[in-house]
Amino acid sequence: MKRSSSLIAALAVSGVVLSGCSTEEADADTLTVFAAASLKSTFTEIGELYEEQNPGSSVVFDFAGSSTLVSRLQQGADADVFASADNANMTKAVDGGLVMGEPADFVANTLTIVTAPGNPKNIESFADLTRSELLVVTCAPQVPCGSATQRIEESAGVDVKQVSEEASVTDVLAKVTSGQADAGLVYVTDAAVAGDKVTEVPFPESASAVNTYPIAVLEDATDDAASQRFVDLVLSPEGQAVLAEAGFAQP
Repeated sequence: MKRSSSLIAALAVSGVVLSGCSTEEADADTLTVFAAASLKSTFTEIGELYEEQNPGSSVVFDFAGSSTLVSRLQQGADADVFASADNANMTKAVDGGLVMGEPADFVANTLTIVTAPGNPKNIESFADLTRSELLVVTCAPQVPCGSATQRIEESAGVDVKQVSEEASVTDVLAKVTSGQADAGLVYVTDAAVAGDKVTEVPFPESASAVNTYPIAVLEDATDDAASQRFVDLVLSPEGQAVLAEAGFAQP
């Protein structure tokens, strides 16, 4: 009986050790990507491609405003890859010693106006956003889409009177689609994702503030090689095709 009990105990201990190893391996096969909110649909698709090409691996995304993501990284958040919607926030990560190697620019994006379906307020230009009766929302200045809005205002000599400044471009879009705002400034790719939930009003002044998106492996990445494979996929013809189909331009 003692030998039998000892054997059961030994097997139980072995089971704990083996299960601990498999958990560590599972963690090692999980890639955490911090990405700008405007990349949600495309990076989700690219993440699925990555998992197909790397059996046993999984990609976990955290989508938010680029400035929010940088702040979290500076505070010690764990991530393997960072994709920003502008170079300014990537520079913060580089200057903070958070990035491994040189970031790579992979797409560009421009702003557009979105309104409720059918454009009931008859907004026809960027200057129309100054109309006092309109409820206009934009991104906060520290967010890439907010910074781009400010650059457009300066170059066009227009002062938009927004009723709120949001933490991400998806928050701006949500305010418009929910009817809380008459108009908002979002990226052309976000307008495309929204489809018939909004009406898009392009404006030529947007060309003065094109945002370039960089991507990089982070210094504290769990697996440098796996992280680089994800970056390489984003930069590859396959990844670029996904991004181009969504309306992103070449950097």
